[in-house]
Amino acid sequence: MVVSEASAADLVALANLVNHAYRGASAREGWTHEADLLDGQRTDPDLLAEMIVPPSAILVARDEEGAILACVHASMRRPGVGYLGMLAVDPVLQGSGLGGTLVEAVEARARAAGYGSIELTVLHMRASLIAWYERLGYRRTGAVEPFPYGEERYGQPRRDDLALVVMAKALAPPAS
Repeated sequence: MVVSEASAADLVALANLVNHAYRGASAREGWTHEADLLDGQRTDPDLLAEMIVPPSAILVARDEEGAILACVHASMRRPGVGYLGMLAVDPVLQGSGLGGTLVEAVEARARAAGYGSIELTVLHMRASLIAWYERLGYRRTGAVEPFPYGEERYGQPRRDDLALVVMAKALAPPAS
């Protein structure tokens, strides 16, 4: 497996992977889906194109043939604070360690850029996913952000009580 930055040539494959991992019947093969909470797409190539403009990037894990198996969005939330989002692993490969590998890659990238911490947001009712991030060292900050209702490019909510829990992890300085 190779971890690298996605390019414009990857956008359609990335959209397919993310939508497959997050929504619909196929997402139910994995444990991280949102299929019970949201309908419709999770993303599209146009939104992904915005996410690969530096300093943001989408990191991908590829197999030996170059197929994308997993991805994660890495960006700057504010000066000194990175952001990790849209972590997606092919549902049949979830639990294989690919997600953790990509989280570590984002952390290494943020550390090298001099960021002191990374934040992420998780739908508040996704207890198993929040627990997974806690096992990786992320902690709830106490902040809660509203779900972007009306932004259909993120999907159509099946509930009217969605909110995003903010989690953060302090990063040790890079080894010298």
